[in-house]
Amino acid sequence: MKVLIADTFEQAGIDAIAAAGCDVIYRPELADETLAEALETSRADVLVVRSTRVTEPMLDAGSLSLIVRAGAGVNTIDVAAASRRGIYVSNCPGKNAIAVAELTFGLILALDRRIPDNVADLRAGRWNKKEYSNARGLYGRTLGLLGFGNVGQEVARRAIAFGMPVVVWSRRFDQRGPAAMAEVPDDLEITVVHSPEEVAERADVLSIHLALASDTRHVVGASILSRLKPGSSFVNTSRGEIVDHAALADAVRTRGVRVALDVFAQEPSSPTGRFEDPLVALPNLIGTHHIGASTDQAQEAIAAEAVRVIRAYKDTGKVPNVVNLATQTPATHVLVVRHRDRPGVLAHVFEHLRGGNLNVQETENIIFEGAEAAIARINLDGSPPPDLLKTIAQGNQDILNLYVVKI
Repeated sequence: MKVLIADTFEQAGIDAIAAAGCDVIYRPELADETLAEALETSRADVLVVRSTRVTEPMLDAGSLSLIVRAGAGVNTIDVAAASRRGIYVSNCPGKNAIAVAELTFGLILALDRRIPDNVADLRAGRWNKKEYSNARGLYGRTLGLLGFGNVGQEVARRAIAFGMPVVVWSRRFDQRGPAAMAEVPDDLEITVVHSPEEVAERADVLSIHLALASDTRHVVGASILSRLKPGSSFVNTSRGEIVDHAALADAVRTRGVRVALDVFAQEPSSPTGRFEDPLVALPNLIGTHHIGASTDQAQEAIAAEAVRVIRAYKDTGKVPNVVNLATQTPATHVLVVRHRDRPGVLAHVFEHLRGGNLNVQETENIIFEGAEAAIARINLDGSPPPDLLKTIAQGNQDILNLYVVKI
């Protein structure tokens, strides 16, 4: 199996992939046209990326069967195009959660104590203890979280340690109710509310931890930001596109909201370069360079998880953490076939299903102890007519029984 790594990656991870018997090509500088060319010439089976974008033309150029995002989320990958081509897309969820939570809380503290402004004045030769002694403190102030995945939970733990009440809104609580609440770890004392607007109204500090999707783009807009208390703090370490930056700028100007951002809507595609965003000129706004997951600990954990994904795929054909398998197929009926475990039985069944213009959506074949008999469950996009079932049953002596179940 040939693995192309087109982004920076831990050397220990590279060595582990090679030790698993893979042919590793490490080209962290690849992007855009050069990546497409490398996929075409290398004929790699697996592509590993971090922030490098993976587009539909790249998928057409190569012969990939698996893309691994060495990080959380897959917003830099054209997942829909991969799905149309039967290419697995996997990621490494939760492995950078602590790193992002640490930066999030560092930004919260930096806003409250105005640490960047302190440093800037010191470096400019200005001493202003009178000005910078004005800080509210965090103890007893309410932290509001939009999103409660791995990162949100780690931020909540740190807030609770600082004596901050935590108010949360998450789609998982709206969709799953008590079942989702039962999954909240016992050490997290949180209050769940029913809308992002209610979180904003109650929060002294609002922190965003939502995944980027079509329904979350610009979801944090004026309806939420206008509910923030004057002088409150806003932190985003998730994705820049989740926040309506025009509405955020208005909240800074009209409500004195303090803002800390690690992510922006338009970021340079390279690790270094020119950066311009009107937000950074606003007063009471501080920022970092999309470094939330960039700790040695996080990168080592992510590399280990990426290795686990690739090794599992090579050894078993199964892919952990897949994000693009259908949760529900067009299947409407299940054909259950009890049969002797002999060559050609399932080929016989599939051939007649094809002749009946029935598409197999999913199938599994379970072997009984002793490997003399098996039972196949074949998900179909329609119901086989009685004549077809009779033809299948009578056309192979190793078929013991069959019947159809409507899904």
